[in-house]
Amino acid sequence: MNSHGKQTKADPIGFTFLTNYSHVLALIARKPDVRMNEIATRLGVTERAVQRIVNELATAGYLTVVREGRRNRYSIVPGMPLRHPVEGQITIGSLIEIIKPGPGKQRQSDEGTIESSDSGSKQ
Repeated sequence: MNSHGKQTKADPIGFTFLTNYSHVLALIARKPDVRMNEIATRLGVTERAVQRIVNELATAGYLTVVREGRRNRYSIVPGMPLRHPVEGQITIGSLIEIIKPGPGKQRQSDEGTIESSDSGSKQ
């Protein structure tokens, strides 16, 4: 699978475990003033698709949008539950914590080692 989540010859299955909605939330959590075209490029979708996702998330109460000059600043509402009954006890904040490495957090690298995102060191 390539960096945009698209199917490649090396990965014939072609699925991901997260939707574009969660990808949008993760990118907004990392950079609250991110531009729609930047999100679209990162996800490999159209800017219009990102606008629709952001609008739906805001309408449903999962994020707020504040206009700052010519740009928007987004805030995630972390206490909102995930929408499907199977994971309804999990909040958006919990999901973001899992998928968004921050200072002092660790993630597994492609080589199977654990990297600390604040130092880039491998363990």
